[in-house]
Amino acid sequence: MTSARTDSPASSAPAAVITARDLTKVYGDTRAVDGISFDIAPGESFGLLGPNGAGKSTTMRMIGGVTGRTGGELTIMGLDPEKHGPEVRAHLGVVPQQDNLDEELRVRDNLLVYGRYFGLPYRYLQPKVDELLEFAQLTEKAKAKVDSLSGGMKRRLTIARALVNEPSIVMLDEPTTGLDPQARHILWDRLFRLKEQGVTLVLTTHYMDEAEQLCDRLIVVDKGRIMAEGSPATLIRQYSTREVLEVRFGTDRNAAAAQSLAGVGERIEVLPDRVLLYAADGEAALDEVTARGLRPVTSLVRRSSLEDVFLRLTGRSLIE
Repeated sequence: MTSARTDSPASSAPAAVITARDLTKVYGDTRAVDGISFDIAPGESFGLLGPNGAGKSTTMRMIGGVTGRTGGELTIMGLDPEKHGPEVRAHLGVVPQQDNLDEELRVRDNLLVYGRYFGLPYRYLQPKVDELLEFAQLTEKAKAKVDSLSGGMKRRLTIARALVNEPSIVMLDEPTTGLDPQARHILWDRLFRLKEQGVTLVLTTHYMDEAEQLCDRLIVVDKGRIMAEGSPATLIRQYSTREVLEVRFGTDRNAAAAQSLAGVGERIEVLPDRVLLYAADGEAALDEVTARGLRPVTSLVRRSSLEDVFLRLTGRSLIE
């Protein structure tokens, strides 16, 4: 025990399950991924956050061995996915951006057939499928055709299917796109449960609230490059303020009103439909706004979010 305390932090830290160094992917004249580097620890929930076309899905495809890299280094569980594709895929569960379930098969059969692709025996699959259906809250839908399921149910079934081979790493590309709020929260709960079991999660999203809910750590990616890296809370502290005051004066008056707000809070951001005032105390900032004789049509004080971080870094919204 005494000798363990003398180890350096680097030597005592668990080895990364995914490592990328100067990872690059070029399509013609387009650098979809432009020299990014990151490490993902075992059991971590790691996010790639960015707008459409930022390079998130391309990075995921390279990790999964579906797309070859143009340059740089990439290892998964110590293996190069281009050289050891089958061995790498044996450790992965993949949830694609679009559900690709077999619509003609019943729910249970989707899991059984997929498990047979891995060469898994029926004696293993029968109880495993029951376990996964319960996990996905689809037990009562086991005999239903897939095309009769709601979007949220299909998404949960796609995740359950990705778990058939008991992967140590689950990759999720835009896991809740198109789902209603209730379905999103159910899905978040299932992913939390996976993390509690020690599964490493790697997910892409352009939803800021999703990244804050699910990610221990993330990289903000734009135009194939990493703009920032850290936990959601760390990034918010580093690039924003504790609170944000949103005020609206009318589309044709926001810019003019912003000129009269110099010195209110730490920073001002003028958007087409509103003015954002970044401050430690949003209510105090609102008092200062009204003290200057300005009367916003609407006002809202809220805590800072990852959307504010992205606005600071790129000057545009994540959702496009």
